[in-house]
Amino acid sequence: MLSSRFSTSAVRRDTGGMRQTPAVDLVPVVDIASPDATSREALDTACRDHGFFLLSGHGLDELIAHTWAETARFFDAPRSVRVAIERDAVNPLGWFDRELTKRKRDAKEVFDYIDPSNDTRDRFNRWPELEGFHESMTEFFDAFSDLTNRTVSLIHDTLGLGDDSRTKMVGDPASSAVRLNHYPIGDPVPADERDGLPDLGETALGYHTDPGTITLLLQDDVGGLQADSAAHGWIDVVPEPGTIVVNLADMMQVWTNDQYRAAVHRVVPMTKRRRFSIPYFSNPPRDAIVAPLPELSAETVRYGDVGWAAFMKARSDDNFTDLGTADTQISDFRI
Repeated sequence: MLSSRFSTSAVRRDTGGMRQTPAVDLVPVVDIASPDATSREALDTACRDHGFFLLSGHGLDELIAHTWAETARFFDAPRSVRVAIERDAVNPLGWFDRELTKRKRDAKEVFDYIDPSNDTRDRFNRWPELEGFHESMTEFFDAFSDLTNRTVSLIHDTLGLGDDSRTKMVGDPASSAVRLNHYPIGDPVPADERDGLPDLGETALGYHTDPGTITLLLQDDVGGLQADSAAHGWIDVVPEPGTIVVNLADMMQVWTNDQYRAAVHRVVPMTKRRRFSIPYFSNPPRDAIVAPLPELSAETVRYGDVGWAAFMKARSDDNFTDLGTADTQISDFRI
């Protein structure tokens, strides 16, 4: 079983020779139950520099511990259990072990699902033959949807947004998703299945930004997550007991007109221990047209309108197979 609690003194960064400066003072911890002016100021500074902060006071420790156990149970099940729900070009949900980032293959395997409480959405999910797994993932999705709303509200307060902007800068559970990540030591694809596959990248997960609103991330105690700080270069997002990682995504950068930065991040290769992480990707409503908020773009508008559905489809297609071109980015919409 994986634990949601671990000793900071016991953490040993497994960076495969890519050790960077720890982010102890650069990635602030914000108590979501009672954020004060000092923590909001630190959050604002971090969001302008690298787009990461940590949440404490969320009250979800028991749920998180159970979700870790279910994650390990899924990836430790016979490979046939996972292959039976493999994603394809038609449906990007389910299990996959050869995803691409920046046209390089990642050293990870994943399981993706969307809102299981919504029957219309759940019919697209591919669930493994593991008793109780669907119910556990439903409980996690619902709890993290609620926490996402609270976190986005915290960002609203930090930016001092008015009511009209608050109604535009939102996430929608109906278009959001959860991913279970397993980073093994070495190649996740069996040796007899690697012919014709792109080479593994230099990192376990190549540098990228997430496309949506914000991401809430659980990471275990192995470490390996790094953020690109505008001021300091690559920094470690060190696992902190009892916290949830938050990183800003592309649409947040568009809404804030570049005042806040979509988090550029990567995961370095595992050399001694495997790693697990669980991101909840909060996305805008499917029909959303995202543009800089008027409150934050009175002098200069830096982006044209971004149609969320088309943008997300392009990013998903890029991850599934090498299309022979660079990934779709929000820079494509910069004015």
